[in-house]
Amino acid sequence: MKLICIGRNYTKHIEELENEKPKDPVVFLKPDTAILLKKQPFFIPDFSNDVHHEVEILVKINKVGKHIDRKFAHKYYDEIGLGIDFTARDLQSQLKSKGLPWEKAKAFDGAAVIGKWLPKTNFKNVDNISFTLHKNDTIVQDGNTNLMLWKIDELIEYVSKYFTLKIGDIIFTGTPAGVGKVVANDKLKGFIENEEMFSITVK
Repeated sequence: MKLICIGRNYTKHIEELENEKPKDPVVFLKPDTAILLKKQPFFIPDFSNDVHHEVEILVKINKVGKHIDRKFAHKYYDEIGLGIDFTARDLQSQLKSKGLPWEKAKAFDGAAVIGKWLPKTNFKNVDNISFTLHKNDTIVQDGNTNLMLWKIDELIEYVSKYFTLKIGDIIFTGTPAGVGKVVANDKLKGFIENEEMFSITVK
């Protein structure tokens, strides 16, 4: 399985990082080794002094597909989740300034938090799902999928032009504004609406 991540999918997040608004979705990959093991803390890597949390709605692919038309995209997933795309922002900035790939800053071990999964049928509309990230019991990120530049089915259509989607692949759909640095002993909890989806400690 692979983790397919979307960058710059919320306008306010683009603005807070002073990035250009893209004409197409920004896509990058994380390997399965980036997944933080269940019930394990997140350890800040020794190569970064500025790791940021980025909470995101996740979609798990349930059948193989290539060149998926948007009108059929809803058939390729039946679970919605929540996770964190941890980013070594200082390292990412260095790499971007040299025109180099971001993977070292985005795909390191433990950089992908995957919480529990909910049936898609729990939601009246996947394009109107609210979600939050709490850091030490304070809400730091507050988003809704209705604010995405590219909605879930559009992302599946776009990504499947380039990558065959396989059973178990996970799409990270982008993060809203409010990303910020984590430090040792931070406690991070993610919620979809009022349901806790994950809880981790930073070390």
